Amino acid sequence: MTPDLTDRQRRILARLVGEYIEQGEPISSAWLAEHSALGVSSATVRNILARLEEHGLVRQPHTSAGRVPTDSGYRCYVDGLLVSRKRQRALPDVEARLRRAGTVNDLLENASQELSRASHHVGFALAPASQTTRLQHIDFVRLDGHRVLIIVVATGGQVTHKVIETEEGYDPAALHEAANYINHEFSGLTLHEARAAILEQLRQDRVVYDALMARALRLARTGLEDVGSEETLHVQGASLLLDGLLGGLADRERTLDTLRALVGMIEEKHRLIQLLTQYLEATGLTVVIGSEHSHPGFHAFSLVASRFSDGDRTGTIGVIGPTRMRYQRAIAVVDGMSQAMNKVLEGQ
Repeated sequence: MTPDLTDRQRRILARLVGEYIEQGEPISSAWLAEHSALGVSSATVRNILARLEEHGLVRQPHTSAGRVPTDSGYRCYVDGLLVSRKRQRALPDVEARLRRAGTVNDLLENASQELSRASHHVGFALAPASQTTRLQHIDFVRLDGHRVLIIVVATGGQVTHKVIETEEGYDPAALHEAANYINHEFSGLTLHEARAAILEQLRQDRVVYDALMARALRLARTGLEDVGSEETLHVQGASLLLDGLLGGLADRERTLDTLRALVGMIEEKHRLIQLLTQYLEATGLTVVIGSEHSHPGFHAFSLVASRFSDGDRTGTIGVIGPTRMRYQRAIAVVDGMSQAMNKVLEGQ
């Protein structure tokens, strides 16, 4: 819970946090007295800092050093930003770049890149698995040898490609006829329904008497195996995690260990998805700071996230950075991107 602070204490804390975010060095009472615009002495500032330290909002790394914010101090600062902020509008140039995406996957990839570029942190876009995405059509294309390209188009602009090795060769005419059969029988069903119906038909003895139908069903079963059944996560900017993360020499080894752990999560996306899905239920803008994360491996990082929706699925976009991130910029970037995503998806 945020402690009850006086206006003067809040202004000193906000000035300290803002300057520490910019400089990365402990902030002294003398500097705050000169730059806080409160017209108070250095001794008064020292007293205020002592009260803030009692509340657990700042700490003193070394006896002779100034103060730095704690996670609770960041939280108090961010809560102030959220109360006073104005709702962001989708930037036309960002929206235009997002509209160039041909598929939902392309849109998520572009969004994560835009977030990373604008915030200078890790950008991510997460779309959960959908139970209502429907099959629009499927195509089978003969490649060299016994290889076949399977193209699945689903609602929402979702397009997947899969190349498989078959036991027998297929001529283009047979593949075209097989695709026509699948589209006639299963187009319009949800992906889950289509997979179930195809498996059921393959179990029936009558397919043995129709070689074309059996081949079509086997190809479609393979093509639909993983489509839309798992969350989709796009992450960009992992190298930017080093910016502002490394502190003093004493903390460097611990920080690098933390960084390696997060990079490992990004490489093994399912682990990162497990963490991020905790925030899918939150509405509006979500800011999680350092030790507020349930996973200890995330305690060195902060997350700013917001939801988007295509009317069917609700996904999450956001940024991950060190606790010493520029929260005001990150909040504006994420909020504006969620507005842009909603507008683009409404137009699809």
